[in-house]
Amino acid sequence: MKATADKLGLAAPQSVAGAEPQKPPGAAVNIPGLPDSGLDRSQSKAQALADDRSRPLSAAEPAAEVAAVLDYFDRVYPQPRCGLDFQDPYQLLVATILSAQCTDSRVNQVTPALFKAFPDPASMALAPIGAIEELVKTCGLYRAKAKNLRACAGRLIDHYGGQVPDRLEELVTLPGVGRKTANVVLGDAFGIPGLTVDTHLGRVSRRLGLSAKADAVGVEKDLMGLIPRPLWTRFSHQAISHGRSLCRARKPVCGECGLIRCPSRAA
Repeated sequence: MKATADKLGLAAPQSVAGAEPQKPPGAAVNIPGLPDSGLDRSQSKAQALADDRSRPLSAAEPAAEVAAVLDYFDRVYPQPRCGLDFQDPYQLLVATILSAQCTDSRVNQVTPALFKAFPDPASMALAPIGAIEELVKTCGLYRAKAKNLRACAGRLIDHYGGQVPDRLEELVTLPGVGRKTANVVLGDAFGIPGLTVDTHLGRVSRRLGLSAKADAVGVEKDLMGLIPRPLWTRFSHQAISHGRSLCRARKPVCGECGLIRCPSRAA
């Protein structure tokens, strides 16, 4: 990781709208359904460094720099979750395809009627394209999305027995599915760690100096070498929440962010 001496640090976390109550500093991380990550914040070197306000994190200690960011996210966003409503992998797949250039809240308004009309891949694959378009037209790019939904359902029927595959290499062969969508499905439907690099995660990663890449795949590869694999899905949701609430694209709210030595704040 590129040196970021004197850049990253921690201040007392500020209250974030919609966030769960903060855990006390140093609290160990418990991730349901995942093995113990071994990152005991109360014992971590990063926490000791972060608590010493006069001592910046050293460029020779990139692991400590990353752990400091993870510690802050764990305290401010202790219970991150997917913003899309779903009951099974197929519903999450459909909702994520619809979420491209659309808010999660809008998708959540559309999917109940869509799933009532076409509750499974078989019914979606046979649906008239106009009927799908009518149900998803408020999501934007609705013609392309309706086409992808029907084609995706058809491929699930023809190649995967009507089931959503749980491998990234197979998911990305589905119409309308790229690595971002695939990682959402893997992480939130199957519990398989995945890094969901959307515009928020990419922006936050670049501002924190975790990646200098402009493309999503480049950012994902950089993060894969920095973030412990069991935390990939958790970190993705936390960074996306941070990007939406504080580290906004046009005007980041740096005064409310506890990462006081963020490279972008210092710039």
